[in-house]
Amino acid sequence: MQTDLKSMNIEEMTAFLGELGEPSFRGKQIFRWLHRGVTSFEEMSDLSKGLRERLSQSCFITAPTVERKQVSKLDGTIKYLWHLRDGNCVETVLMRYHHGNTVCISSQVGCRMGCAFCASTIGGKVRDLTPAEMLDQVLFTQIDSGFPISNIVLMGIGEPLDNMDTVLRFLELVNSPEGLNIGMRHISLSTCGLVEQIDKLAQLRLQLTLSVSLHAPDDETRSKLMPVNRSVGVEKLFACCKRYFETTGRRISYEYSMIDGVNDHDWQADLLVRHLKGTPGHVNLIPLNEVAESPFKPSRRIREFQQRLEEQGITVTVRRRLGGDIDASCGQLRRKRMEENKND
Repeated sequence: MQTDLKSMNIEEMTAFLGELGEPSFRGKQIFRWLHRGVTSFEEMSDLSKGLRERLSQSCFITAPTVERKQVSKLDGTIKYLWHLRDGNCVETVLMRYHHGNTVCISSQVGCRMGCAFCASTIGGKVRDLTPAEMLDQVLFTQIDSGFPISNIVLMGIGEPLDNMDTVLRFLELVNSPEGLNIGMRHISLSTCGLVEQIDKLAQLRLQLTLSVSLHAPDDETRSKLMPVNRSVGVEKLFACCKRYFETTGRRISYEYSMIDGVNDHDWQADLLVRHLKGTPGHVNLIPLNEVAESPFKPSRRIREFQQRLEEQGITVTVRRRLGGDIDASCGQLRRKRMEENKND
């Protein structure tokens, strides 16, 4: 079985090369090559031919290919559907802002969380991604687009904290000064609210931004939208978020997709305020992107909901819709490919 070198950190890579009888500096050399996006050992020109041959026999380099690419004519957003070495596909979205370029990456092939309004969960979870496959989404989006990446959001297909060990290794790799060197304060991690994992994450005191996909402040509504809530409940989730802030000092962002007639009532805005009182937080209202298989429609009350929160002292933003003409919402492009394969 071949070894996935790109999922290793520098220390592991150095130890691996040591077992091959190579000096310690080889580990850092190869790490740098991999984090530049090389696709073969032959490209590592400062390694001996013998070492390159040995590495080719015992190791592999992940390198996704573009299955599909869509570029928005409205705002320049680019959506990639990457073809992985086992034939599966994942999505990545590049969003261009005045302050820099942000890439939204996936953490799993499919998702098992079952959120009713999300296309990512259709078909369930297939498998976890590896650290290398997560890193590749940043590397090859940057290479293919020609735009340098300054910010990362883990908000694509999959639940990051359902693949926590991989995500933590990815964060270590992408943060490395010998690699892309993207600082933790430029990284956001979105979760549907896995309480035990959030508590574990808090103990690491990482300087990333935690985003909680809330979408409703009451158990009845949230449990209908998000099955994970049935085992946790809103009260426990907000208590966990309070612990996270007390441990890390990092303000949490609450993602709230606005769904017409479902979670956009005044009483729900007032309940959300009561939950957030006393703990610094930020609410990000998201205009819903319609999914063909879903009965949910975008809310017509976003402005009223926002004003009601702001009048009671809550910091609120409304997310700008990007890539509306290119299926930029999570899972839409992968879903289309799955449907096409079924019809072939």
